[in-house]
Parts: sequence; structure tokens; C-alpha cells
Amino acid sequence: MKSQVALAALTLVAGILVTAPARAQNFPITAEQKATANQVAQAGVALSELSPNAPDSYTVKRGDTLWAISGLFLKSAWRWPELWGMNLNDIKNPHLIYPGQQLFLEKKDGRATLRTRQSTAEETPTNTVRLSPRTRSETLASDALPTLKSHLIEPFLAEPVIVDENTLKLAPRIVATQEDRVLLTRGDRAYARGQGDAALMDDPGSKQKAFRVFRNATPLKDPVTGVVLGYEAQYVGKALLVRSESTEESTGKDGKPRTDIVPATIDIVTAKEEMRVGDRMLPEPAQQFQSYVPHAPTGKVDARIVSVYGSAVVNAAQNQVVVINRGTQDGIETGHVMAILKDGARLIDKTDEARTELKLPDERNGLLMVFRTFEKLSYALILEITDGVKVGDRLVNPR
Repeated sequence: MKSQVALAALTLVAGILVTAPARAQNFPITAEQKATANQVAQAGVALSELSPNAPDSYTVKRGDTLWAISGLFLKSAWRWPELWGMNLNDIKNPHLIYPGQQLFLEKKDGRATLRTRQSTAEETPTNTVRLSPRTRSETLASDALPTLKSHLIEPFLAEPVIVDENTLKLAPRIVATQEDRVLLTRGDRAYARGQGDAALMDDPGSKQKAFRVFRNATPLKDPVTGVVLGYEAQYVGKALLVRSESTEESTGKDGKPRTDIVPATIDIVTAKEEMRVGDRMLPEPAQQFQSYVPHAPTGKVDARIVSVYGSAVVNAAQNQVVVINRGTQDGIETGHVMAILKDGARLIDKTDEARTELKLPDERNGLLMVFRTFEKLSYALILEITDGVKVGDRLVNPR
């Protein structure tokens, strides 16, 4: 139920009719999601869920995020789809909300909703946006408010990748450089080979194939069981396939015919770090429209933090990325919000003559949100934090 509400809310959350980008207009909304959105939007949230200092109105500013605005009005920011007023007849498929919009908090019969216009005392609160009889056309794609600050997670959508034990071993690899260069950078040409189905073959007439280049697959172990759940490959750059690998028939020095293996030709187009022979290549995935709508998991969650991204980092702080030991096979979705628990200390009860050992209760330490999922692991962004987060910290449902 929550996930359906959150997905529907992504495209239904605005209160202004605008010319949205094509990919936002084409974002699918099922009949079930529409029905769920209508039902929840009409109900609103209980007044007890409002923040004690929730304002009666707020004007959206540049730099705002949905998470930050929701935090102004709600105790639990991920519940914003329930608060937001939505009208599917008038607002068929806008993207998000935009700077300059004014939001009004309306309270009635013990419930609260957020609207884009203020009701008068004589009329029933409504989420309908009335437009004057004139034409106005704006392109607001670049001004649309994101759910959270996208620059915090964009690098992790393109750079690190979690793979199984054999994926990188079977992936195409760089086998040679021009003029016996040891290191490769942007603008250099190199040669690569694949194996079997991973052979580097070009498709005539199609777009030039792009590959991400990786090395050093680090094992990620479950902090509870010690089982390796996957391997995190280090992103070092990007390459384009220029010519397919092939074979050529020739004659050896002994006069006998032989078959020469000719590796594929690649050009390095992006270099985060210098590349070298032996680095592996994985196909560039198709670009997708990402939606990051915070919502609580529907089922019970009991997860752990596997690693803090960045080899030199021991404790994670707010706006840092961590890997958790749950993925799609466990029902984890993009946008799932979880509470971080700080492990309670173990100590001796000095007031007890028997000197009994005690373990203090785990205390809530903040919130994180999943933004990229794999089968057994997921990347998550720390949204709120009280104290440092470390490997092994427990994750549970946010309420």
C-alpha cells in the first residue's frame, strides 16, 4: 500500500499545471496507483502526525527538497504522500513542485492536508487548482524540486557496482595499449577481449557501444553471518567500442596457416583514475528515469550496515552513502526509509553485588533511504543522524 502511494505521488504531487519534460509526461501511472493516491490524498494525516512547529503556509524556494519541506510539516517526513493534496482530474501528470509555489496547511475534522491554494471560511477545502482564462506556457524542467539533493547520490548511480563472484572474471578485459603504455587516460586508445557471450562485437548501424571500466572487486560480507553477499567493483572510467574483436587467417614463419586473434579496439572517453591492462569492462546500462520517493517498508525490516562507502572512512555522517545487507530478494525498494539504531553499550551493574552484565537498549540514531538496489545488497543515503554510523549498526522500520 505504501509503495503504491509513494510511486503514484511522485507524478501527482504538484499543484500547478506546467509544461513538463517528455520523460516525466510518459512516466506510467496505473489505475490502481491513481485510486490509491485519491484515497490517501482525501484522507490526509492525523493532526498528531504534524510537526509541533508546522507553519500554516510556506513558499517554495530554490534549493528546497521535498524531504526538507515535508520535515517542516510532519514528524515523519516520509509520510508526505498522505499529507499532500492531489487532484488527478486537474493535475494529470506534472513532475514535482516548483520554486514560487505557495503551500497551505489545512486542518479539518482532526486531519490535515497540504494544498496549493487557501480555502475561504465559506467553502469546503479543495485541492482543485483554478486557472484564469488565459494561456501561459513555461518550461520548468530544470526548476522541478527533487525529493532530495540529487548531487549526493548521482555519482553512485554511475560509479560503484555490486556484482557476483564471477561477473567481473567473465567480463571483457583490457589486454594491450598503444606503444606499451602502462597507464591509460582520457583520449587514449587500447585493446580489449571478451569471452563467449561477452565477446566485444559491434552492431552495424546502431549506436556506438559504451562500457564502464572497473577493477578491485571488494567482497561485502554480512556483518552477522560473515557470508559474502556480493562484490563492490571500483569504477575507474568509461570506454567506447571502436572496432569488434575478430580473427584473421595468416601464414606463420614456418609456412603453415594460422588463425590470429585480433582484440577489439576501444577509446577511453572518461577517466576517474588511470586505467591499465587487466581492468574489466561492463556494458553501460540504459539511462532510466529515477524516482526517489521516501516511504516506509510494508513488511518488517531487520537489516545491518555492511560498509561505509570510501575506504578511508570508518564512521558515516549525514549525507554519506552506506551499503546494507538487504536487496530486491528481501523486498527492498528504491525509496525505502529505515531507522538506524545505535547498538546499546554493554556494562557491569555496579549497584548489584553480583556484578551482573547488562546491555543497554538500542537507541534510534537517525534515518536512511535506499536509492539503488541489487539482489542481496543496496546503497542507501543517510538523511538524518544524531551520532556516527558504523558497520554492523542495525536498521529497522522507521516507526
